Amino acid sequence: MKQKNKNVEQYEVKQPVQLLPFLIEKMSNRSRNTVKSILARGQVNVNDREITQHNFQLQPNDTVSILKNKVAKAASFDGMKLLYEDDAVIVVEKDAGLLSMASPKERSRTAYKQLMAYVRKVNPNNRIFIVHRLDRDTSGVMMFAKNEKVKQKLQQAWKDMVAERTYVALVEGVVKKSEGTITSWLKESKTFKMYSSPKPNDGQRAVTHYNVMQSNNQFSLLQVHLETGRKKQIRVHMTDIGHPIVGDKKYGSKVNTIRRLGLHASVLAFYHPITGKLLRFESDIPPLFKKKSK
Repeated sequence: MKQKNKNVEQYEVKQPVQLLPFLIEKMSNRSRNTVKSILARGQVNVNDREITQHNFQLQPNDTVSILKNKVAKAASFDGMKLLYEDDAVIVVEKDAGLLSMASPKERSRTAYKQLMAYVRKVNPNNRIFIVHRLDRDTSGVMMFAKNEKVKQKLQQAWKDMVAERTYVALVEGVVKKSEGTITSWLKESKTFKMYSSPKPNDGQRAVTHYNVMQSNNQFSLLQVHLETGRKKQIRVHMTDIGHPIVGDKKYGSKVNTIRRLGLHASVLAFYHPITGKLLRFESDIPPLFKKKSK
């Protein structure tokens, strides 16, 4: 008999059986890989004891409990937190200082490598795929695909499938206009620095909308909505209006009182590439951003 409450599914065992086949039968609407992931993450209890072994022997009258929250018992990561996972995508909250993927100087401690190791604990053939990136020193929400088909679908229809990308930016100075839109044509220099071209149609069109959340005589905290998602777009556009992001020395910042880049990806909302359902993930504004701009 199956019992339901808000957070747990419970089943009573009727006859001797191993745990994995029992779960596959009870969760027939989920793939074998998903069921194995649920086990690996420690979301299954037998008689109130956490069990992860596939071949654990169940006996009549045992009670099997499954935590519904997909990331309730997720593995621990270095510099990030798992927000959501299913057969198609993984959504994480990344700390400032963690690379999205490998660089010539850093190959091991990246979001990509940690997640690859994580999914391969369930099946050595599992992989993840980069869909979009956050700069090393930008924190917040980002998404990865779990197969190439999903990756291609998301990247090819990114503008249509992403309903909202919102950042918060701590910038230098007092932004006098309470809201505004910045539009330019972005190009990359020979030294790999992005800039706004003075010529119309010369580069990739980039559009950034912002509104001031709070400010003092030194710093302003902005909510930033991306209409386009170009490389370094927010960093360049903040410099264009004379208010570089705090800690962004490469793009004109003179101070770094927070010892990191003052940029945080606070909201990512997208239509699921398989189900079409709208999913929305939000990450809290770093407290230091609020404190510095109060």
